[in-house]
Amino acid sequence: METYNQRSITTIQASRRRDDLKDTALGLVSTLSFPAIVGTADMMLKSAGVHLVGYEKIGGGHCTAIVRGGIADVRLAVEAGVQTAEQFGQLVSSLVIPRPYPNLEAVLPITNRLSKIMEEGYYSRLSNQAVGLVETRGFPAMVGACDAMLKSADVHLAAYEKIGAGLCTAIIRGTVANVAVAVEAGMFEAERIGELNAVMVIPRPLDDLEQTLPLASCWIEQRQPLTLPVNIKEQVAELEVLQLPDLATIPVKIPEELELWNDE
Repeated sequence: METYNQRSITTIQASRRRDDLKDTALGLVSTLSFPAIVGTADMMLKSAGVHLVGYEKIGGGHCTAIVRGGIADVRLAVEAGVQTAEQFGQLVSSLVIPRPYPNLEAVLPITNRLSKIMEEGYYSRLSNQAVGLVETRGFPAMVGACDAMLKSADVHLAAYEKIGAGLCTAIIRGTVANVAVAVEAGMFEAERIGELNAVMVIPRPLDDLEQTLPLASCWIEQRQPLTLPVNIKEQVAELEVLQLPDLATIPVKIPEELELWNDE
């Protein structure tokens, strides 16, 4: 059972988290493409001291990046995000909310991520390698682009993302050079099969960005050797049976006729 001291410590930690978030702001930037929102979020993180809480996808291709930090930092980050989204031609809207009420945060789908930011450290699932995104309209075009990217360079397919309106985004990782080559090959293949919507290459993603990207559940960071159920003892026993005996150790019975001949 939880002791009185443990409950007191939990209460103090919760109070500190509320104090840390009291004079902060929420920033939101919305685009019409998943690669565009990832590129926008990357610029927001690199332009100011903010945390990326996550993405909200409401269908129809609409994606919103949500950041949290000091009021001044959030304003700078949102301004940089708006400029980036406008360069992509994908900006929908933006918003800065200074000192949001706790009830707003409790309703929005960001509470769990905020708690992890305040309590836990970061683990880079993508190993700080470059990230490439290719978005198509139609699933066959995305699958074809994935195949072309994997065959053209030494990259790994991390996951894919669906945001509605038929838009699918393949996410790959690898070195900057390999990701650039792979994305170019994926673009041509996507255009050949269907419709290419957007592409993005992020050379040095920050930890916050990597934590919010989707990752396939079957992902394995290091390739493991193939293991098969083999009964070695049985195989060794079979080999021992098949081995030829040593002829020098075999007792030989000499016929009586030969023995008499030798005596003579």
